[in-house]
Amino acid sequence: MPRMARVVLANYPHHIVQRGHNRQLVFAEAADYQRYIVDLRELKEAFGIKVYAYCLMSNHVHLLLAPGDSIAGLGQFMKTLAARATRYRNKLEGRTGTLWESRYKSSIVQSDSYLLACCRYIELNPVRAGMVEDVADYPWSSYAVHALQNESWIDFDPCFCSLGSTPAERSQRYVEFVRQSITSGEIKLIKEAVQRGQLTGNNRFVDEVERIAGLRIEQRGRGRPKLE
Repeated sequence: MPRMARVVLANYPHHIVQRGHNRQLVFAEAADYQRYIVDLRELKEAFGIKVYAYCLMSNHVHLLLAPGDSIAGLGQFMKTLAARATRYRNKLEGRTGTLWESRYKSSIVQSDSYLLACCRYIELNPVRAGMVEDVADYPWSSYAVHALQNESWIDFDPCFCSLGSTPAERSQRYVEFVRQSITSGEIKLIKEAVQRGQLTGNNRFVDEVERIAGLRIEQRGRGRPKLE
């Protein structure tokens, strides 16, 4: 069965997952994570990409990104980001070869509740993996930025900004949102959407994106969950 072409839309958020080749270790020490974040911060400016959320796990990364008017910028950004990490790891280990799977996975995300839910899903990865008990204890995600708003390079999407009229109010409400229980349906929807290259949103959103893209993107079953 031929592989479905990746769908990228200008100015829409995209949930991206990129895994290490054969699930190999990508980050081993604090310096490895720090280097990737430096590259992420630098390259977002170079390619005109907005970074709404991220979480760096030991053998894969989750990113919530939005390209600007040029859809080619997202692919170029991911290619350059991956290449830098590969060169860095190969130099450390005195090796050659690939670090990542050949193709990253992506899902276009609907704004409103789906976008905030996707941020929460991304930042809670270490908790679901049993690496930490409290999301605030994991240093390699964007959670601290949303909870404290202490870094200026992360982009705040309109949904996050609508949580309150002041930074303190937005942060408090986001922390409360993250600490709410997440349904299995929400986790399944977000996880399967990015794994299958489909869409994270409701049926109306799917219709909208398919109309813009001019193609059928996914098979939809009944009862597609609505996120609150």
